[in-house]
Amino acid sequence: MTGSATDFLPLQGTRILSLALNLPGPAALWRCASMGADCHKLEPMAPGGGGADPMGLYCPGAFAQMHQGVKLMQADLKTEAGQALLHEQLAQTDVLLTSFRPSALNKLGLGWEALQQRYPRLSLIRVVGSEGPLADVPGHDLTYQAEAGLVHSTALPPSLFADMAGALMASEAVLQAVLISSRSGKGVCKEVGLAQAAQWLALPWHWGLTQPTGDVGGAHAGYRIYPCADGIVAVAALEPHFAQRLCAAVGLVDSSAADMRSAATHDAVAQFMARQSCALLMQLAEDKDIPLHAIAN
Repeated sequence: MTGSATDFLPLQGTRILSLALNLPGPAALWRCASMGADCHKLEPMAPGGGGADPMGLYCPGAFAQMHQGVKLMQADLKTEAGQALLHEQLAQTDVLLTSFRPSALNKLGLGWEALQQRYPRLSLIRVVGSEGPLADVPGHDLTYQAEAGLVHSTALPPSLFADMAGALMASEAVLQAVLISSRSGKGVCKEVGLAQAAQWLALPWHWGLTQPTGDVGGAHAGYRIYPCADGIVAVAALEPHFAQRLCAAVGLVDSSAADMRSAATHDAVAQFMARQSCALLMQLAEDKDIPLHAIAN
């Protein structure tokens, strides 16, 4: 493929209106903007004026980053003026992105049947907590991760995996809707569940890959996190050729890939790593072409 990245923007010419708040909707809109979409967002009106997206309060920096290039508007959709602005925008829109519960959408006159009747070419992407009959049940990223089997202790997960995976799925749904609509001439409705996004991310755990007996769960000596002299090191020498290079560096010159699951190999790699500094390990990775990353204390 030749040409610059700007020559291949799959959503160029697509106008998106978002009513979605918090993290998944804005993150999805951000991705759509990066693919060339003309992105607009209609936020609730905050007391005293301005928008009332909670993300703007939680993390103003993230809010600003996700809304670069997005045309922001504010309105109270429960008022006549707010409804007038909403429908003025919908008449020009290809894809509507929401994060309200279906019952709330219906109260605003934004149920799929009502939208399809009034705007037959408009597509609707609904980001909900859980797809189907549970779409109106309240939840949040943490509960969806816990339900999916991704919470294993009282420590909070290091990222909002359900929200961010849901944003990816929502931007994918926009692409699907635009493609289908371009062929049929009619809009489509797609529902993206954050619970299902978390379940998708959790599949490697349920398959056993990341459980302690799995090769990427700690059973393989070349795929672990080890203490080192001044920090920790994430080692990802999983493939046989990488494992062999790691064994050679450790001094296990006769070791084969099959030995990577033995207690002796685990101990040898652990002892080697414990003696090395982060700087030496990063140099080793470069010199020997071993996938690892050291993190100093």
